[in-house]
Amino acid sequence: MEITQGPYTISTDKQRLDIAYIHHFLSVESYWAVNIPLAVVQKAIAGSLCFGLYDGEKQIGFSRMITDCATFAFLADVFVDPAYRGKGLSKWLMETILVQPEMQGLRRIALTTRDAHTLYSQYGFKALDNVDRWMIIHNPNVYKGK
Repeated sequence: MEITQGPYTISTDKQRLDIAYIHHFLSVESYWAVNIPLAVVQKAIAGSLCFGLYDGEKQIGFSRMITDCATFAFLADVFVDPAYRGKGLSKWLMETILVQPEMQGLRRIALTTRDAHTLYSQYGFKALDNVDRWMIIHNPNVYKGK
């Protein structure tokens, strides 16, 4: 899939992804994947439905869906380069992700966020109901020292 809007493109072609750029952003600039090893980023991309955001040929954003394409998906690693924020690109990225054929008919789509609740709530995401039913194994220090 590839869709263009003005100078910007969103593509699911993994061959277009700038892995070094994605790794740098996640390992240095994100709050959720500091110090993530390159090999882990590569493995995560290989096992996900990925969306690259581009200005011409330059990658300026990324997101991925971890999904079985039948019942469940988890949205992860969503970012737009700080130099490109405020242009509606994160909204366009979300709209594009959610209309993909693989995202239709799923029972649940989940995500975690520290600071983008307003963005995601525009697309139907809400705080968990019945949080007592959800459980998680969370290892926030998994990448320390790597």
